[in-house]
Amino acid sequence: MINSRLLIEDLQGIKESLSWKGVPSNEVTKAAQLVHQRNQLIKQVEDLQAQRNLFSKSIGEFLSQNETNKAKEAKERSIAIKDQLKDLEDHLKKTEEELRSCLLRIPNLPDAKAPRGHSAEDNVEIQREAPENYKQITCPPHWDIGAELSILDQERASKISGSLFTLLRGPGARLLRALVQLAYQIYQEDYTEFIVPSLVNSQTFTGTGHLPKFSGDAYHITQDDLWAIPTGEVPLTALHREEILSEEDLPLKYMTYTSCFRREAGSAGQETRGLQRLHEFHKVELVKICHPKDSHKELKSLLEDALKPIKLLNLPYRVLDLCTGELTYASARTYDIEVYAPGTKQWLEVSSVGLFTDYQMRRCRTRFRSGKKLMFPHSLNGSGLATPRVLAALLEHNYQKDGRVSIPEPLQDFMGCKYIERPTV
Repeated sequence: MINSRLLIEDLQGIKESLSWKGVPSNEVTKAAQLVHQRNQLIKQVEDLQAQRNLFSKSIGEFLSQNETNKAKEAKERSIAIKDQLKDLEDHLKKTEEELRSCLLRIPNLPDAKAPRGHSAEDNVEIQREAPENYKQITCPPHWDIGAELSILDQERASKISGSLFTLLRGPGARLLRALVQLAYQIYQEDYTEFIVPSLVNSQTFTGTGHLPKFSGDAYHITQDDLWAIPTGEVPLTALHREEILSEEDLPLKYMTYTSCFRREAGSAGQETRGLQRLHEFHKVELVKICHPKDSHKELKSLLEDALKPIKLLNLPYRVLDLCTGELTYASARTYDIEVYAPGTKQWLEVSSVGLFTDYQMRRCRTRFRSGKKLMFPHSLNGSGLATPRVLAALLEHNYQKDGRVSIPEPLQDFMGCKYIERPTV
């Protein structure tokens, strides 16, 4: 969540900044009012506590001087203050709960360097690596290639689980595994590998900004109050929830390979064929927790890391600096990496590399000690390799005239072959 102190120090500036994320000014005003109310109640509670302590101390002094009437009066005043203090503390507790609820619904502030804008048209392309003729490549869409090679079976996936699920067979399944192995080979020296739970509790889901705002987008097991993770970011970012880290250990660099689950509510009308949009998919995720002064440097480094497998696989790609209106709820700055898919003639997002400043760390209550001060670190994350769309682009770019698909050299050892051949039967 955002630092509530900012609502007091620069209310108009916060309103202006959050307006680029579509936040109505009255929501920010309400939060600021609650901060004022909480601060006033804290002062009143502290004043009454000081008075109560003063009267409590005077009782003993009066008794030692045999001034029983004054001691009785001081005791009565102390009891009255105690009752008044309880009412104020109850009011303060309710106000703090209301303020927290309000702050949990306010998104992160966009970074000052993020492009200002409200829609995808305002995103800024900052990098592109593609041959001049990449848009002239002609091939079937990946779902037709997958069906022809008998490696992609969406009909049986739908029978098993419903729409927006997929089933990979034989070389298709090995290709997915090869992509994951390639990502691990690339990142294993710099990132600590984790195997994490696929189900997390509500505190974890709240810490990363998915609750309460996005409960409708996630799969929830109500009986146990557990949520299926939409990305490995969720458990990795929450690893140090309610912990105090050592400044010397920063930055922390973590990676994990998980299944990811998304309800994709409201996706009707969008392109949902093949591997472009799924309820369940597989992904290698990268997460960093760093000192605030290093976060922009780490963001640039994370983007370079996320591009490594795309470059090795020789896929045409571009990088977009997302405008404020396209930033996710919790992010302050985001770069999207997209690869071009010639079979569908469109750019497919394969990674979002984001800086979340201290927003998630405040929600997780993750801090680090710097000298005598406790500070909130910054968190970052990005897809090291999201398999479905990368796999789709690989099938289309490497489709041969004879119907085979060539395997890029970095994947051949993992696959044990140079081609995915057409079935003989």
